[in-house]
Amino acid sequence: MLRPKLPDVPTPPTTTVTPQQAQAPASSAGRPVAPYVGVGVGAVAAVVVVGIVLTALLAALAVSAVSVAIAAVVLRSLLSSSHRH
Repeated sequence: MLRPKLPDVPTPPTTTVTPQQAQAPASSAGRPVAPYVGVGVGAVAAVVVVGIVLTALLAALAVSAVSVAIAAVVLRSLLSSSHRH
């Protein structure tokens, strides 16, 4: 697949900050976050695709219902006119 090239981001100059109070480092679970982000994007894409498919099916059902209704009215009209003659 085609992948867009992202522009290089200039790194800002580093400054040293002396902490006023020592804090314990946050404990790491040892698992990267990146795979979970990919799963989230895939899930959103799947939901969007399912929504589009369901919308298309609903539109097809509506068009079919309208065409059946029109055919019923036309047939009823033809049958009622043939009984009169």
